[in-house]
Amino acid sequence: MEIKDYVLIAKEALEDKKGTDIKILDITGLSPISDYFVLATGSNINQVKAMSDEVLDKLSRSDVHAKHIEGYDKANWILMDYGDFMVHIFSTEGREFYNLERIWRDAKVM
Repeated sequence: MEIKDYVLIAKEALEDKKGTDIKILDITGLSPISDYFVLATGSNINQVKAMSDEVLDKLSRSDVHAKHIEGYDKANWILMDYGDFMVHIFSTEGREFYNLERIWRDAKVM
């Protein structure tokens, strides 16, 4: 499998838990930190955590494991770092506040 395949698995996991406004940003060449960002919004803390749990579960089935996870306890913004790609799961308020699409506006949306 390629990185894009894992990114799509993460996207499907977010869809399975009814995440909204799911976007994949291709930041290849724009930043040395990663190649892709997967962004999604959950409507409440429980949903945000469930979305994160589903991503962890589905990717671990493909033997892909997060290098680092931040923000799970508060669930305003959960950052899941997989190295070549990162999954950002936000509360509605967190998504509006951090506005990664504006910061990474030069990225290609897949």
